[in-house]
Amino acid sequence: MSVRKREWTTPKGIQKSAWVVDYTDAAGKRRLKTFTKKKEADSFAATATVEVREGVHVADSATITIEEAGKLWIKSGEAAGLERTTIDQRKQHLNLHIVPLVGSVKLNKVTAPWVRTFQDDLRAKGRTLAMVKRVTVSLGSILADAQGRGLVVRNAVHELSKARSGTKASDRRAKAKLRIGVDIPTNDETRKILDAAVGRYRPLIVTMIFTGIRSSEARGLRWEDVDLKKGLLHVRQRADRYGKVGMPKSEAGQRTLPLPPIVVNTLKEWTLVCPKSEAGLVFPNQAGNIEFHNNMLHRGLWEAEFAAGLSVVTDKKDEDGKPILAPKYSGFHALRHWYASWCINRKADGGLELTAKAVQARMGHSSIQVTFDTYGHLFPAADEAAEMEAAERALFAVNAT
Repeated sequence: MSVRKREWTTPKGIQKSAWVVDYTDAAGKRRLKTFTKKKEADSFAATATVEVREGVHVADSATITIEEAGKLWIKSGEAAGLERTTIDQRKQHLNLHIVPLVGSVKLNKVTAPWVRTFQDDLRAKGRTLAMVKRVTVSLGSILADAQGRGLVVRNAVHELSKARSGTKASDRRAKAKLRIGVDIPTNDETRKILDAAVGRYRPLIVTMIFTGIRSSEARGLRWEDVDLKKGLLHVRQRADRYGKVGMPKSEAGQRTLPLPPIVVNTLKEWTLVCPKSEAGLVFPNQAGNIEFHNNMLHRGLWEAEFAAGLSVVTDKKDEDGKPILAPKYSGFHALRHWYASWCINRKADGGLELTAKAVQARMGHSSIQVTFDTYGHLFPAADEAAEMEAAERALFAVNAT
């Protein structure tokens, strides 16, 4: 690694000079990098020496920009057969949030402090905390894909994540806790939604509330998967929002769920008026095809919520200057969360009081850890006072003998 001064004369006779760092990278290839000031050249030389020795140096000419890496990342996802919704989300994060702010930045310039600055910029531009988190995850995925291509050595997003792993686990879990009445409808709110649900979307809402199936699983549900005599529903396929039918997200997603009487009776009535569907769909659209997600959401769940008085005031206004209302629960996952809480709650509180393993099976979670991470705080705590009292009595009883 050497730093030398280079001087030359331009065709117009002007004397110029620059500082050149001459070095060999970890692959044994000679590299030259030019600076206008010796201080900058010395600083680079010191850093590059350490990076080459540790095998983590990538020359500017050997890497690409974040935008270019992002395009390769999307191609990798398409080649891997990722779902269309996942590819669309990747494109959205890249084109709307990453490229406009940092698309021209070279990959080897992305450090942990740089990532923190990028997150600050996202927030300053009006992105929500949830969106900042999702975009950061996408950036980490872009860097991981680039690592596999040999375009960058370090993944600053993953390094930052590991550094944060030293924070208290309880603090991390607290941020992810689902709250009754905020993320999960209360029992009273669920009853109101059931009372307000009318028309062709009522069977869908009733079924989703009392089975906890995902909206994609509801779209792909067939009559052959429903046994009304035995009161069973078999989840065997799903249909994404683009109408593509496929297997559930994981092997655990294929499951059999018991149907309470309200669902059985509702579906029996629905068989009499359900639109004919060549695919035998339980909840098709009027033409008998796979229902659109937005129709299910806007005309089904949201209308039921508005009719039930479950709405919130937004900061948006209509043409008359009046605040625009939004449904309190924006997606079907709220119904799924309620079903999970119903399975968990004590029988004395109107729940099913199932074990964690049984809840995992009904929700179709890939592992018991997913169940605990999402709903662990909802499981009833043991009566520690009674347990301590019993242990104390047992202890003194032994000593007395």
